Amino acid sequence: MGRAYEVRKASIMKNGAQKAKLYSNFAKEIYVAAKNGGTSIEANDKLKQLVEKAKKNQVPSDIINRAIDKVNSGADESYTYCRYEGFGPGSSNIIVDCLTDNVNRTVGNVRSYFTKCDGKLGTQNSVSHFYESLSIFAIKDFTEEEVLDALVLNDIDVKDIETDEDMVVITGDSKDYNNIRKALLTLKEGLEFEIDEISMVPLEKVNLSEEDMITFNKLIEKLEDDEDVQNIYHNVIL
Repeated sequence: MGRAYEVRKASIMKNGAQKAKLYSNFAKEIYVAAKNGGTSIEANDKLKQLVEKAKKNQVPSDIINRAIDKVNSGADESYTYCRYEGFGPGSSNIIVDCLTDNVNRTVGNVRSYFTKCDGKLGTQNSVSHFYESLSIFAIKDFTEEEVLDALVLNDIDVKDIETDEDMVVITGDSKDYNNIRKALLTLKEGLEFEIDEISMVPLEKVNLSEEDMITFNKLIEKLEDDEDVQNIYHNVIL
């Protein structure tokens, strides 16, 4: 089915972690967005997008509200976004995005996961040049022609538009994320996105041997279980 199917599958898998981890990830991101851009959902585009995505992932409203109220109460928690790049078993490579209140703890944990699973943590940009940073959207109830018209009317160029089952998937450069999103929202008031994200998509994917795949899966499980890990991208065909 091409890139759209692979992206959709990766997105579903990424959101299939334990509920507690999912709730924690959204709570931290919502807190940071509210702290940096204000607690008004309508006035803070980043916060609005995160709240919409959290609700779509069935994050309870009280968790969303507590994260925002934490800012209103004057709490001053400090989080740092970190990206780690590494090499896993076989010819696999992995990008790990984290949001942490203790960088030393996080880098130590991530390094240990790679080491224990026949991999090693690389330097900055050692892996990312094998990936494209893309804006990816998917919507229902529209045709490719209708989507293209909306983009053209708003003078937006994208890399690809394709139909994947009952969805139209739009792929563009990550720097065009906000413009693409705004153009798509002109299609319908209250438009809901099936996929709405910036993702690192590998230029090439690889197959692993059965033995390497077992070790690779252990590494991914360790990363997914870590409270500081937000997103994981890799080049392995699953």
